[in-house]
Amino acid sequence: MIVEDDPDIRLVLSTYLEDEGYRVLEAATGEAALALVLDETPDIALVDLRLPGIHGFDVIRSIRGTSHLPIICVTAQADSHDVVAGLEAGADDYVTKPFVPKELGARIRAQLRRSGVVEGEQQQDVVACGPIMVRPETAEAFKDGEPMALSRTEFKVLQELILAKGRILSRDDLLRRVWGYGNAGDGRVVDNLIYRLRSKIEQDPAEPEYLITVRGFGYRLKA
Repeated sequence: MIVEDDPDIRLVLSTYLEDEGYRVLEAATGEAALALVLDETPDIALVDLRLPGIHGFDVIRSIRGTSHLPIICVTAQADSHDVVAGLEAGADDYVTKPFVPKELGARIRAQLRRSGVVEGEQQQDVVACGPIMVRPETAEAFKDGEPMALSRTEFKVLQELILAKGRILSRDDLLRRVWGYGNAGDGRVVDNLIYRLRSKIEQDPAEPEYLITVRGFGYRLKA
């Protein structure tokens, strides 16, 4: 859950996090954030401390009063007073603006690990389809033994297609398994990602050899 009153910053954050495979909830005010916590029970919250209406510190205190939800507070600059106050209010970590997306992603993953959200997932050492192989434990992908540079979402889509063992996965299947939502999602998100994925695994993306479109049904990976 992103709690930020600046729409431009919300857009940057949500775009980055969705590309990393997260389902993102957005709130422009503290009041909206507290309502989302009750209605959606997010796994982690990113809270700007300088919010209109209910202050970010009070949002953190309110959430912490009823939940162990991991909270990362956001400050406009490396203001030691704000950082200390945010942590004392109950935040687990902090980032400062302007932030580096990769650093933010690392902090989010660290908090999710600590909270147990990503613990207990059963991982296989290796899953493969023909010359394409992924290692779920390390999020590495290879073709013909050569590593491929994939985003987190690209990796998860490829992994789901390999695990399907040649079966067709519809857009809704992929939206549900990778993005966390189904019929309410926009299938163009899947199509755009498949386009990017083909550019990395196919010799000629216009004439795919492995990642096949089954018109009217979805996609499958052919060995």
